[in-house]
Amino acid sequence: MTIDPQLLDILVCPETRQPVAMAGAEVLERLNAAVAAGSAVTRGGEQVGDAVSEGLLREDGRILYPVRDGIPIMLIDESIDVTRL
Repeated sequence: MTIDPQLLDILVCPETRQPVAMAGAEVLERLNAAVAAGSAVTRGGEQVGDAVSEGLLREDGRILYPVRDGIPIMLIDESIDVTRL
């Protein structure tokens, strides 16, 4: 699944209001390696249990918001700090 480009144009990080864009393959590969190793956690402190096939990366490249079944999960506690992977 992919996110509608018009929706992507208006989505921003709920914390900083920075624009978000689809995460690239490199970021997702790094994240999923951490998920497989059991070391990926959300900013709310929960372990990420399932591989992430799509995500929205904040403009500064630090925070990823997962996309599940084509729906962006734009909750701060569900986001993942990819600089800690």
